[in-house]
Formats: sequence, structure tokens, C-alpha cells
Amino acid sequence: MREISSSITFEINAGETVPMKVSRSIRLAVSGGAVWVTRSDDTEDYWLQPGHTLRLRRGERLWLSVEGGGRARVAFAVAPRADVRVFDWLARVSDRLGLRSRDGWRTV
Repeated sequence: MREISSSITFEINAGETVPMKVSRSIRLAVSGGAVWVTRSDDTEDYWLQPGHTLRLRRGERLWLSVEGGGRARVAFAVAPRADVRVFDWLARVSDRLGLRSRDGWRTV
């Protein structure tokens, strides 16, 4: 079972079933062909046409498949976490103010 914890794109061939586990909240987008999605703890199955998206919850298990003679491309996109953006911003500000050196060393 593949574990999804970051943004990734891959193709699924017709007749193939791909089991997955979602490590963090993520969005699934479909292109190229329709994808059948079965989710753990959900009584509904989802038939996603190209261009459709589905928000997934952390800890979910998925089974993805494609029917027919083609293949589909699925893209998992993780939204950037707010705390990571804040740390990036702080690093840029400290660089501008000369409080931080890029080589990991600082002068005291």
C-alpha cells in the first residue's frame, strides 16, 4: 500500500487497482481518464471524471482504479502548512537584516 504524504502525480492503467493511505489532508485531482475511488469509512464510492477533485482526510485508505481501455492521471496536492510559510518568511527577514548566514555559521 502506497502512503501519500506529499504532492505526487502518477498514472493508473485500466484494470489496475492501487491501494493508498493518506498521511495528511490532501486533494486528489484527476486528468486523462475517469477514476473510481473507494474510501475507507465511507459508504459511497466516487467516479471522478477528468477535471474533478476530491478532498481527502488524514488517515484515510483509498483504492483507485480505472475502467475501460485507457489510463488516467491522478495528482495529489498537499496545501502548504501555515507554520512552514511562517518559518520561511522569518528566514528571509533574518537574511535581509543580516541576522543569519546561509552557511549555517554565525559570527558572535
